[in-house]
Amino acid sequence: MSPCKHPISHALTSFNGETADSVPVQTPKTGAKIHHLPPSIWKKKEGELKSPLDIAIENSRDFFFREQLPDGYWWAELESNCTITAEYVMLYHFMDLVDRERERKMANYLLSKQTEEGFWTIYYGGPGDLSTTVEAYFALKLAGYPADHPAMVKARAFILDNGGIIKTRVFTKIFLALFGEFAWFGVPSMPIELILLPNWAYFNMYELSSWSRATIIPLSIVMTQRPVRKLPPASRVQELYVRPPSPIDYTFTKEDGIFTWKNFFIGVDHILKVYESNPIRPFKKKAMLAAENWVLEHQEATGDWGGIQPAMLNSVLALHCLGYANNHPAVAKGLEALENFCIESEDSLVLQSCISPVWDTALALKALVDSDVPNDHPALVKAAQWLLDKEIRKAGDWKVKSPELEPGGWAFEFLNDWYPDVDDSGFVMMALKDVAVKDRKSMDTAIKRGISWCLGMQSKNGGWGAFDKDNTKYLLNKIPFADLEALIDPPTVDLTGRMMELMGTFGYAKDYPPAVRALDFIKRNQEPDGSWWGRWGVNYIYGTWSVLCGLSAMGEDLNQPYIRKAINWLKSRQNIDGGWGETCESYHDSSLAGIGASTASQTGWALLALMAVGEENASAVARGVQYLLATQKSDGTWDEDLYTGTGFPKFFMIKYHIYRNCFPLTALGTYRRKTGGRAEMQVSEHNK
Repeated sequence: MSPCKHPISHALTSFNGETADSVPVQTPKTGAKIHHLPPSIWKKKEGELKSPLDIAIENSRDFFFREQLPDGYWWAELESNCTITAEYVMLYHFMDLVDRERERKMANYLLSKQTEEGFWTIYYGGPGDLSTTVEAYFALKLAGYPADHPAMVKARAFILDNGGIIKTRVFTKIFLALFGEFAWFGVPSMPIELILLPNWAYFNMYELSSWSRATIIPLSIVMTQRPVRKLPPASRVQELYVRPPSPIDYTFTKEDGIFTWKNFFIGVDHILKVYESNPIRPFKKKAMLAAENWVLEHQEATGDWGGIQPAMLNSVLALHCLGYANNHPAVAKGLEALENFCIESEDSLVLQSCISPVWDTALALKALVDSDVPNDHPALVKAAQWLLDKEIRKAGDWKVKSPELEPGGWAFEFLNDWYPDVDDSGFVMMALKDVAVKDRKSMDTAIKRGISWCLGMQSKNGGWGAFDKDNTKYLLNKIPFADLEALIDPPTVDLTGRMMELMGTFGYAKDYPPAVRALDFIKRNQEPDGSWWGRWGVNYIYGTWSVLCGLSAMGEDLNQPYIRKAINWLKSRQNIDGGWGETCESYHDSSLAGIGASTASQTGWALLALMAVGEENASAVARGVQYLLATQKSDGTWDEDLYTGTGFPKFFMIKYHIYRNCFPLTALGTYRRKTGGRAEMQVSEHNK
């Protein structure tokens, strides 16, 4: 069984010669059978009755022990939306590599995600998304589904009611243009010559976010070539136009006002299109060669580019457009890397947008440590060593703006040497801190390098972005190509809170200059209601959790008004059932901040935030703990359909399947440790 095809292993792990075969016991409260590790692993006084809190924690820990893979890591599904798999179908048709059996499974997956109304969404329970629905429809058409199929009829009605192909996003139009279903001149310009601009220029490739850079450079090759693969009539999607398009339909909608930056860049795009149509482009050949070399240089040994589907798929596509054969090593490795992102079953195949084994392992390791698993436990030691082996010791793109930094830190994926990030690095180091690895000196050295690298990535404004420093050219999000508003990677409060927590965890003082600048950044960016916006998780609950944990770790006076305001805001957002939740729509409408159906992961964040600032004895915390106890399943897990992760706010949401289990365990373990023997009493008092 390949772990690439099946990210969750259900094999039980063996510790010290004892298998983790479960032992059924009766819960005092319900009498239901719950499985636990053998008594020899958990030291409990003879005859002592386990409380519901103890049982919930042990049951959750058992789940993580069962799910740990043989090499020591954890790896759960990263779910996004159907465009990722739909574009995979398109790629294989464009490259004439169609495998009908795999395509059948992908079509099954796409149909399983269609709503009763006929559209596709970008997160569970969300509104219909036009571009996602168009891409899913097109992929199904390529897979042989006729226009009169009931699913297609319903989807087409939604598409036409919402403006048709003309109203889709840029990336959807590019994929349609590859097959002649949209005109290339209607795609915003991104001239290949931009790669030749020096790093000191206002607009250059290293002022783009890492994910944009790794996607746009190969895509600029494709957009320069403007290839078209003609389709048979049965596969075309011209029926998705509200009316036959006219030239004016391919122009971009201007904003109201005499002068706006968006309107200015629309004008620039017109000029660039005139330039691109000129047969005399003296730097085109040089730029094409530079882009080709960049793509080849940035391919990982495993075939990946940037660790994300857009960069990987478009790099394979670019090499194909440059004439590389499908069996060329770079192309073959790229296709293999995409295949390794797939989750395949007998009747379904889904391509993940990214994979997160390092992140998942750090989260699981921290949850087990915080739930009082001994720090020399073989499972923890094995996980810690696996993480240490993933430390990045090569210079990546970050070196352009930070040439003085020594490589260090961790990435999100199995291998992504070009793009470590501060969030993964920070969490990995905090998870490793107390684990009793065999070579403590080597771990301390790796952590020292990682902290140095993270601190060196602080931006001038005091905050941290994910992959680059000072990636703050906000005007770039105004260009027509930037309809996802994600061309840059600016500093955010959630990452800055994480870096403050990292500094505090490893003993840095409040007056340490990076901490002083970080605190100022956090104070400047607090919302009027006391919360903080979350860039990488949904949303204000996530941001507020990250910041409060950071402030507490740094020893900030927790009685200050701005902190009390955040605490009161968080308490005010608790739901009647005792949990916390927040809808993805809060990115569109800030009045929904902290509002939504309760989820296990967001409840975990809220509890951890409140306990970080000394509120472990508050009734809100007891109610939140009771919510987690009441909603835990007998196998130690929690259900969670809603998306609580963020790729691009508003436009690309993520469901990390590990979140619903790791954060509740971390919260319950922290609660028990902070309240001691009073923990069960507080929960019981709440139940009266």
